[in-house]
Amino acid sequence: MKTPIKAIVITGYGTNCEMEMAHACRLAGFDRVDIVHMSDLVEGEKRLDDYDFLNLPGGFLDGDDLGAASAGANRILHVRVKETAERLFDQLRRFIARGGLILGVCNGFQLLVKLGILPLFDGNYGSRDVTLTFNDSGRFEDRWAYLKAEAASPCIFTRSMAGLYLPVRHGEGKFIAKDEKTLERLRRDGHIALQYSHEDYGGATMDYPANPNGSVAGIAGICDSTGRIFGLMPHPEAYLHYTNHPRWSREKLPEEGMGLLIFKNAASFLRNPG
Repeated sequence: MKTPIKAIVITGYGTNCEMEMAHACRLAGFDRVDIVHMSDLVEGEKRLDDYDFLNLPGGFLDGDDLGAASAGANRILHVRVKETAERLFDQLRRFIARGGLILGVCNGFQLLVKLGILPLFDGNYGSRDVTLTFNDSGRFEDRWAYLKAEAASPCIFTRSMAGLYLPVRHGEGKFIAKDEKTLERLRRDGHIALQYSHEDYGGATMDYPANPNGSVAGIAGICDSTGRIFGLMPHPEAYLHYTNHPRWSREKLPEEGMGLLIFKNAASFLRNPG
């Protein structure tokens, strides 16, 4: 009998994509999918220890106050769980240490970098080596983007992909690194998993609007060194079925949307690690 694989989708304080992410997990074959309010983790009613796949969805976490996801990061870093008195951050670190998968989308990606969970150089928790800031356009960008997948990346979520076509919906999606040395390490060690590109997926671009926010090196998503923690600004949960595609009535498309493969790769890895 196969061991059930379980996914948790965090909601609350302004997130608004939890239903779509939970649906993606179900379609991908997870045996159990729970949408859990952050307060239930604080109260100790739910624990990350009981799950295999942590989903951090997009939205407007805490109204993007103090910068996208900064307030949410402080909650996880400093709030203590009732009765055990451990920080949520301690629970998160334990989840990572035992091999759990984490996917952060949009606000969830911002949260991972503000927590110092990505790119997690040398296992140095809490170090902010990268960030996400205001789009170069100075406005909220709501459009679809072509994304080139980096074959050399260890990212388990993008395995067997050449590229993706997904929507972006953000005002603070510009990826920047602390310095040139950090950017070079991201390249050298395979942390860059997805880059904004043109329709041929031929390479990263800085051209607007193909690169909707001005991210350096066209970076749209990064992973940690194990490939098990992945964050991206585009929304895979928003393209699960061909009718989600902006041209679905004019083009012949596969029934399954491109975004679903990210969740299927997570399920496949958990069932067959390695």
